[in-house]
Amino acid sequence: MGGPAVPQERKLVTAIPGPKSLELNERRRKAVTDAVPTSHPSYIAAAGGGILVDVDGNQIIDLGSGIAVATVGNSNPHVVEKAKAQLDMFTHTCFMVNAYESYVDAAEKINALTPGDFEKRTAFFNSGAEAVENAVKAARSYTGRRAVVVFDNAYHGRTNLTLAMTAKAKPYKKSAYGPFASDIYRMPMSYPYRDNAAAGTKLTGEEAAKRVITQIRTQIGADAVAAIVIEPIQGEGGFIVPAEGFLPSIVEFAKENGIVFVADEVQSGFARTGKMFASEWEGIEPDLVTMAKGIAGGLPLSAVSGRADIMDAAGVGGMGGTYGGNPTAVAAALGALESYEQDGLVARALEIGEVIEGRLAKLQGMYPGVIGDVRGRGAMQAMELVQEGTIEPNPELTNAIADFGTKNGLLLLVTGTYGNVIRFLPPLSISDELLNDAFDVIEEAFAAALA
Repeated sequence: MGGPAVPQERKLVTAIPGPKSLELNERRRKAVTDAVPTSHPSYIAAAGGGILVDVDGNQIIDLGSGIAVATVGNSNPHVVEKAKAQLDMFTHTCFMVNAYESYVDAAEKINALTPGDFEKRTAFFNSGAEAVENAVKAARSYTGRRAVVVFDNAYHGRTNLTLAMTAKAKPYKKSAYGPFASDIYRMPMSYPYRDNAAAGTKLTGEEAAKRVITQIRTQIGADAVAAIVIEPIQGEGGFIVPAEGFLPSIVEFAKENGIVFVADEVQSGFARTGKMFASEWEGIEPDLVTMAKGIAGGLPLSAVSGRADIMDAAGVGGMGGTYGGNPTAVAAALGALESYEQDGLVARALEIGEVIEGRLAKLQGMYPGVIGDVRGRGAMQAMELVQEGTIEPNPELTNAIADFGTKNGLLLLVTGTYGNVIRFLPPLSISDELLNDAFDVIEEAFAAALA
C-alpha cells in the first residue's frame, strides 16, 4: 500500500506551523483568494502511509486523507504506476471526441462493484458535485418529474443545484450566491443520537422513515418526485449513521412509487466503511450511485453508475464534459481499484474501525458528559461533543481538541451541522501504532481542555 518512503512516526521539528509554512502562507495570502480556506496550517511536501511531511520536516499523523480522497494512501504504488504509464502515452483526447480503452475498463469495473445485480451503465466526471448533478439529470429525464427529495444535514456539493441540495448554510450557501435551483425538498434525516434524546425513547428506522414518507405524500406528492438523494452515512453533516431499517424503508417507498433512489457515496464509498459501498451494510440496491473522492487515489475523478435504462434516459449528448474521465484519472482509478482488491483494504477498514471504536469508547467512558455520541462504520468514525450533561453542541471544545492536535502533529477534521463533530478518516495504509499514538494525543487534548 506504501507510497514514498516516509518514516511512519509522528515527529515535531518546529512549532506548527513552522517558518517555511509561515513564509508560504504569506505568499499564498497575496496570490490566492481568501474564499478558498485551509483548515490545517502546514504546507505538505510529501506523504505516505499514515504520515504527512510538511515543508519544515514535521511528520504529522493524517486522520483526514484529504477528506477521504487518499483512501488507498498517498502515492499508492498501484495508482502511481498506472498514472505514469498513461502520461507517457497521452494526456488527453476528450472521451466525447476520441474514446480510449481505459475509460471502458474503469466503467466495467465500477458496474461490477456497485450494488445491484442488474444491467448498469457508468459515466465519469470530475467532482462529486458533477456526479450528483448528472444523477439528478438522469432521474428527471427518466421519470419526467422534477421534484428532488434531500435530507437535513446533507452535503452534496457547491454548484448551484448541489448547494440547493446541501443543508448547511455557513459557509456553503450565502444568500448572495442565489437564487438556488428550485424543486428541491428537504426531509428530516434519521439521526439516532438526537432523535432518541428528543423523543425520550428509541426511534426506530422504520418510524423515522414513516415520518419522511408522510411528509413527501402530503407536501409534494409521491407522483411528483423524480429522485430521493441521500448519503447512506452523512459526511459533512456529522457522520450520521441512520437507524437500522431507515434506508430500506425509503428504498421500498421509492420503488413502489417509481422514484429513482440515488445513494450519494462520494464520501462513504470505496472500502471506507468496511464494505466497498456503505449501501451494502443494509443490503440496499440504489438505482443510481454517485461516487468520487476515493475512486482514483487522489486524482480528480467522479462517476455515476446505475440502472442502464435510467442512465441512458438523459439522451445522447446529455452527459459529458471536456475533462470527464480524463485518461490519467481513469488510469489512476484502475490502480486504486486494483489496490482495494489486492491489498485487502475492505478488511483493513474494519480493522482500523475496531481500533478507533475501542479508543473512542475509552474516551467516552472518561468524558461521558461531553462526548455525547460516538458513531460510524469501519474507517469512517466520529465523536460528537456537547455541553456538559446536555445535548447542546459544543463547537468550542471541538475546536480546542482539533487545535491541540494541530500543535502536536495530528491532523483532525471538524465537521457536523453544528460544528461539534470530529471525524476520523485515516488512509487505509495507516498502521495501528500510528492510530494509537494519535488517540494518545487526543486524550492529552481532552485533559488539557477540561483541566
